[in-house]
Amino acid sequence: MQVLVRDNNVEQALRVLKKKMQREGIFREMKQRKSYEKPSERKTREKAEAIRRARKLARKKAQREGLIPAPKKKLLDAKGQEQRPGMRAHARPPRF
Repeated sequence: MQVLVRDNNVEQALRVLKKKMQREGIFREMKQRKSYEKPSERKTREKAEAIRRARKLARKKAQREGLIPAPKKKLLDAKGQEQRPGMRAHARPPRF
């Protein structure tokens, strides 16, 4: 894996590297390889992952064909943070 560092901007290059590693699934694989995984557990996990992928693919296909509604988009405020419904922009959540 290769990342170019432009204008000595190492922080940006690190962010790009992390994003690439995340996309490739390297972090997930490192976490899994931390300890031994029995072959039966591995088969179970891989089967569950395959089922999850198939369901996601079927859900996306149904959304594209209009059979089920697409998920609602999250509202973002000016700072790019998620807004909570019924809350003013600068209001604090209630204290209990």
